[in-house]
Amino acid sequence: MARKRALPFILPARLDERARSLQLRRFRIKPSNIAKVYEADGFVLYIPTKKSFFKLPKEMVPSRELEHRIKRIHDYIEEYRALLDVERRAEMDAQIREIGSISGRERELYGRAVLGLRGRGAGMKFDLFVIRFSRDETIETQIGSGDIVLISRGEPLKSDLTATVMAVAKNYIEVAFSQKPPPWVKGDGIRIDLYVNDVTFKRMESNLERMRHIEAPFSTQRDIVLGLKRPSRPDFAETESSNSGLNGDQMEAVRLAAGRNGIVLVHGPPGTGKTTTVTEVIAEAVRRGERVLAAADSNVAVDNILRKLAAKEGLDLVRIGHPARVGEGLERYTLFSRMEADPQSLKIRELAERIRERIEARDRHSKPTPSRLRGMSKERVKTLAAGGRGFRGVDAATVRSMAAWIAEDEKLQTLFEKIRSLEESMVRKIVSEADVVLSTNAMVGSEALDGAFFDIAVIDEASQQMEPSTLLPLMRAPKAILAGDHKQLPPTVVSGLDILKRSLFERSMSMDGLPSKMLGVQYRMNETIMEFPNTLMYEGLLKADRSCADRILELKGVPDLPFYRKLLDPKKPVVFADTSEIDADESLQPRSTSFENGAEAELVVQTVESLTECGVPADEIGVITPYLSQVKLIRRMLEKRGVECEVKSVDGFQGREKEVVVISFVRSNLAKEIGFVKDRRRLNVAMTRAKCKLVLIGDSSTLGANEPFDRLFEWLKKQKSADILKVAYQ
Repeated sequence: MARKRALPFILPARLDERARSLQLRRFRIKPSNIAKVYEADGFVLYIPTKKSFFKLPKEMVPSRELEHRIKRIHDYIEEYRALLDVERRAEMDAQIREIGSISGRERELYGRAVLGLRGRGAGMKFDLFVIRFSRDETIETQIGSGDIVLISRGEPLKSDLTATVMAVAKNYIEVAFSQKPPPWVKGDGIRIDLYVNDVTFKRMESNLERMRHIEAPFSTQRDIVLGLKRPSRPDFAETESSNSGLNGDQMEAVRLAAGRNGIVLVHGPPGTGKTTTVTEVIAEAVRRGERVLAAADSNVAVDNILRKLAAKEGLDLVRIGHPARVGEGLERYTLFSRMEADPQSLKIRELAERIRERIEARDRHSKPTPSRLRGMSKERVKTLAAGGRGFRGVDAATVRSMAAWIAEDEKLQTLFEKIRSLEESMVRKIVSEADVVLSTNAMVGSEALDGAFFDIAVIDEASQQMEPSTLLPLMRAPKAILAGDHKQLPPTVVSGLDILKRSLFERSMSMDGLPSKMLGVQYRMNETIMEFPNTLMYEGLLKADRSCADRILELKGVPDLPFYRKLLDPKKPVVFADTSEIDADESLQPRSTSFENGAEAELVVQTVESLTECGVPADEIGVITPYLSQVKLIRRMLEKRGVECEVKSVDGFQGREKEVVVISFVRSNLAKEIGFVKDRRRLNVAMTRAKCKLVLIGDSSTLGANEPFDRLFEWLKKQKSADILKVAYQ
């Protein structure tokens, strides 16, 4: 008769390693009897080997449902921890490899370095040391406010000096140091490189670990995300929304967010007022007496919400985060600013002054360095000093001086502890009393919000962030609103792992029964500009509001050349300039992987010049192109012509809008290959930035051989309010 196998069994996770070992020994279970261990949901689950046999009490044998739960939670956490480690290494390796393998000038071309800078002090901001790095040459870079940068003079990989970018202007970059920087930063020949911030990864990993044993009501969010709990039926609540300007879809989203739903998705296609809706969701929650955590992956998105909330009266708003990363004019809402205004800050300043005095007093004595201590402990130094004795060649006077240094240092530590205690108390008070706390996802995991929980978490940009990033704010409230558009660009993933490219928002949109609302009225684009992206990505569900449906470009004159007269015709909101009949081949510069197209760049520049000559402000014109080399080429050409116009990659324009957008697709080759340009979501983002006029420039023979451009050209040919113009040699 076959012997029965041992069943899986559980022990409480609260038991430490020693207590667990005692329990296992009690039932004569050896480590060799265990095939695998899982830990989650308050338990440690042991899976015995096939040949193991031992008898256990019934209470130690989990139900199949509990066993499944523990395994699912454990496997999810371990999988994403491993994925984050791969991504972290990929980001670090990419930055370090690029810094070490290409010249500074090439890295500057890609927008990830700025060379030839001179530093000078720009004062203090809160407790930060601000340095302005400037040069005569225009600075064109991807580096922006809030980025972590590496500061060097000579070889960057030999520097360990990092700072946070506060502002980027035409001829300077301001950065903030948490400690006083070395004197050499105020010299010439300074280089700034975009760098990797490892802190964000550590916070995502810590949050995953918290999820392992998180308790109700927050465990409900985790269980919905992991498919362990079915969402309840969508519940709508009556609201007292004061924003009468909201349309029906937006009001329905607000009502859905106010209901008793664990997770609600607000799907906001381009121009549909997603941030306006999110802001009203937050305001409505505060009116119900709920405390709100408002978060997004980027500082820009958090600041956009803060600006809209600041326009409403009676809200107590606190912005968490490095002051250098907060938008101009919003500093008064920062935690740092609120702390400075708190009466307790006077006490902290008094303690800080006493610390400076104590440091001076301490440093008049001999510091107990290893060479002076010669193996003595601090307590031994005190004892010898009290007895007036020396030790191992260290005379009694030196011992007394070291004892005095130690005594002063201990007083210093007491003062530091008092400051830390006061600061922690101030932070807890400010955060706990705020109606709305605003933070990037990463800063949700900072010490400032340690132990802070909320009634509702509202997460914007949810379709542009990796799943573990979204989980940071999601695990801080029993209810969450995720807003985004999975039809636009996905999370940026350096490692290329597909699973990380799929946001929690996108995955949740396919979950059965999860409450969601799509905003169906857009307020940005002329109806013709909207039509193709609407058909391609939104099943034709988008409608243009009357305020923008017939919006056309206003020209204060007529372009000189007949071609540009047709190209900029206000009656044709969408025009494609086809370069297939001229010499407009793509090219690659030596050692570069980024394509450029000189002929298209020239067309872009002439188009922009024609627009400005006809009265269109340069700051209302945006140029979008998929390749960084083309971005750089067009910028240089515009600068030579004295035209200041925003030129960025598709990624750089997501969330933005302009009166006129000119797109250069770049790719033109006999093989008809277009690489990542064929990405539908990338095309969707590029085409939906324009309000009145969209000018597309590219080679129809190369682009049209690929989906979705084949559909684009079919649509253009059928449209009366769109056109295809063949570019001929002028």
